[in-house]
This record gives sequence, C-alpha cells and structure tokens, in this order.
Amino acid sequence: AELTSGAAGAAAGDASGLCVLSRGCDPAMAARASKLLPPLLGNVGMVACTDDDDFFQLLRGRRYDAVLFAPGACRFDAARQPIPGGNSATAGWGLEQYRAAVREHQGSDVPIVETAAEAEVVPLLRAALGLPPAG
Repeated sequence: AELTSGAAGAAAGDASGLCVLSRGCDPAMAARASKLLPPLLGNVGMVACTDDDDFFQLLRGRRYDAVLFAPGACRFDAARQPIPGGNSATAGWGLEQYRAAVREHQGSDVPIVETAAEAEVVPLLRAALGLPPAG
C-alpha cells in the first residue's frame, strides 16, 4: 500500500504555514515520505525522525500542528514489539508512552495521527490539519 493511494485529488487546501513531526523507524521511508507527503497535504512542512534522541529534541524545540506515528512504528506497537530507534530512557516503550510524551511536550490539543495502513496517512493528516478531504 502506497502513501499516495489515499490521496486522490489531495492538493486542495493550503497548509504551508503548518508543520508535522513524524516519528517513524525506517530512515529511507522517512526521507521518501518527507518528499511525497507535503504536496498532498497543502505543502505542509514535514520534519521526520527515526530515533528518540532526535524525536525528543524536536518535541521540545517547537510547537507542531500535528504529530504522526508512521505506519511501521504503529505495526511494531500492534505486535507489542519495541519501536526501533528507542534509547535508554524509552526502551520498551509503546505508543501509549509516546502519546503521553507528546502531550507533555506539545499540550493536550495537538492532533496525534497513528495508523498501520499507509493508505490512511494522507486522509488522517488532512483531517488533523483542518484541510478539506481529498476527492
């Protein structure tokens, strides 16, 4: 399933002043998604990371308009396996602990997007960013 498969006609809307922080576990996929997703999401800014040292530095560094846990990370969590890229402080963490950390650093109102299905990433992020549905 491709990231772009849920994005038919998704160019509508302007999110160029917004920014999404994405925590994944595959550096190649994170780099690819950082190029593919912005045009499908109103040219939103994307900051992707694949390890917790970077993730927590980024979480503390600025306010994000949404936080995405990438499909691979969600699949590890669903299988009750640690999400790759953890550090000594987050060893064994699942999405429940990551969600709490996002709330602690970003506040209770920042949208958190999680899905194990690549085809759902664009529609869920569009909704989280307040963009009209693709179509």
